Amino acid sequence: MTPAARSGRGPALDAVFKPVQAPTTFEETVERLGTAIRLGLLPPGTQLPPERELADELRISRSTLRQALTTLVQSGHLVSLRGRSGGTFVSAEPPLARGTGNPPLGDDARAVLDYRVVVETGATVLAAERAEEDDLDALARLTEDMTQGATFEAYRRADVRFHIGLAEACHSPRLVVAMTEVQGQMSDLIQRVAHPNEVLSHSNAQHRRLVAQLRRRDTGRAVRLMREHCEGTEHILAALMPD
Repeated sequence: MTPAARSGRGPALDAVFKPVQAPTTFEETVERLGTAIRLGLLPPGTQLPPERELADELRISRSTLRQALTTLVQSGHLVSLRGRSGGTFVSAEPPLARGTGNPPLGDDARAVLDYRVVVETGATVLAAERAEEDDLDALARLTEDMTQGATFEAYRRADVRFHIGLAEACHSPRLVVAMTEVQGQMSDLIQRVAHPNEVLSHSNAQHRRLVAQLRRRDTGRAVRLMREHCEGTEHILAALMPD
């Protein structure tokens, strides 16, 4: 995308490249670019602006931008080419342009995501108040399992156990039932998208921070982080969910 093309790209693309809002800068950048690819605003073969320019335009750090671009390369939406004519380009056949027969993210998915926010943030409040050291040690071990997991399936099993473990740390059997239901419904959504390593690493870093905040009994920061965690998933699903 040349400077001239960028200057006359129109309101729709201007919205794609407007500054990204904190705190979910990584996930929102993935969503913003992924959605633009899905809608054809960034057609196959389009070259993205140079990294420094794009980071300045989105008002995010270059490291965050690299994470987002790597995620979209890993998911097949972008390709990165080296050399004099290199750069980052929209794939010739992006995954979302092929169609997979799955319905798009809609009202049913939104209902699941809303339910998740309520259950997860509520569990975070009670865990900050009630969790015992053994509960928190178990959560910490699960973050290590997610770090070491060689496959997405291994990561997801530990991820599910982490969130159910959060509910168990509240010592409320009914909340464990609700969390188990939420995780089952989330798995139905998550299995429909690509699973780039950058996304998994970023998500697990939030898990580790959550455990640290629960150890400090810092309810406010823990709840904000969990809300951030849930919102990040929403951005990733919106970006990578196939039509």
